[in-house]
This record gives sequence, C-alpha cells and structure tokens, in this order.
Amino acid sequence: MKFEEIKKNKEILAFLKKGNENLGILGYTDHSEAHCILVAERAGDILRKLGYKEKDIELVKIAGFMHDIGNAVNRSHHAEYGAILANDLLKNTDMPLEDRVTVVSAIGNHDESTGGATDYISAALIIADKTDVRRNRVRNKDMSTFDIHDRVNYAVTEAKLKINTEKKVITLSLQIDENICTMYEYFDIFLGRMVMCRGAAEILGFRFKLTANGSKIL
Repeated sequence: MKFEEIKKNKEILAFLKKGNENLGILGYTDHSEAHCILVAERAGDILRKLGYKEKDIELVKIAGFMHDIGNAVNRSHHAEYGAILANDLLKNTDMPLEDRVTVVSAIGNHDESTGGATDYISAALIIADKTDVRRNRVRNKDMSTFDIHDRVNYAVTEAKLKINTEKKVITLSLQIDENICTMYEYFDIFLGRMVMCRGAAEILGFRFKLTANGSKIL
C-alpha cells in the first residue's frame, strides 16, 4: 500500500471531507484534504532529510494524510477516533500488520490534548501537523468577527520549517503581524503545540526552536 493509493481511497476521502465540514460548522480552521496532503509531504520531507528509509517515509506520509479522519466522528478525541477508523480502513489493504499498527499509533498520538511522540513516525507527523500555521487556513472572511483562533492564524504572514542536520536543530520561523494578534495571544493558543513539537524533535535526536519576527522564543 502506497501513499499515492491512499490519496485516492474513496472511504478515506469521504471521512476527511465530512470531518472538515464538521469543523467548518464549529468555526475551526481548514482541515481539508489540502491540509492533510501538506502534512503528509512535510512529514515525509522531515524523515527524508534525517536519512530514514523510503519505507518509513511512505508510512509517515500515509499517517499524515489520514491523521484528521477522526473529525468525522467528533472533534473531541479525534486522534483516538481517527486511529480506530484508520485501523479498520487499512485492514482492507495489503499493508503489513506491523506497519498498520505503526500508522495507527501515530494517528492516535498526534493531538496535544492526549498524545505525544512515541517513535520517529509519530514525531515527524506531530511536527508536520503543528507547524502548519498560515492565514489561508482561516475560513471566516469577516475580520470583524474573528475569534482568537482566527486572529492567531491570520496574523501569521510567513511560516518556514528549517532542518539543520549538522547542528541537529529543527526551527519554525514565523512572521507575525502584531497589529492582528499579539505574541501573548499567539502563545495562549500555540504554546502547548510548540512544547509538543519540542518533545517530538527530541525523539528524533534534534532540538526544536521557535522564532517569531526574528527573535528566538522557544
């Protein structure tokens, strides 16, 4: 079972579509197929740059693409619901049991409220997911009605993930428009996610750094 096949799986796509629709009604940012593809590719790039095998890169891309399917059931505990759904869906493929368990575990541990990195697959998935901060994920087009989540995401005008294999540092560099969102508001929403990224980087043998408007924050 390859990533390119997973991307075309009608059942997986249906769960992603419904999950994104649910979150849209609830006022959350975009969690569409586009977000999942970005997370999948970014997670794969992380492991590729760190020298992992092609098989591991395929697995993390599959986990990245499927990581948000649990939102079709409920936003609360969506990681755990997603893991259960993923297990059922992947049972119907030719994926070996050990690989399926690895993917399911990564999905089940990707949310900061209940999870954390347990291996290099989950670590790369977490970093890829939590660093996808950008203004075009905001669905609300009326700035006068933005809540704090809308403001925080819309305020990020640039986000770059950099990996320095020599110094063993993974850095998320943000440019934030402080006229839209203060640094205090940003950290009120994202500190837990950034701390989760730090733990994930440590699993990979790296340090995690966060810079905002040129200043080191974490």
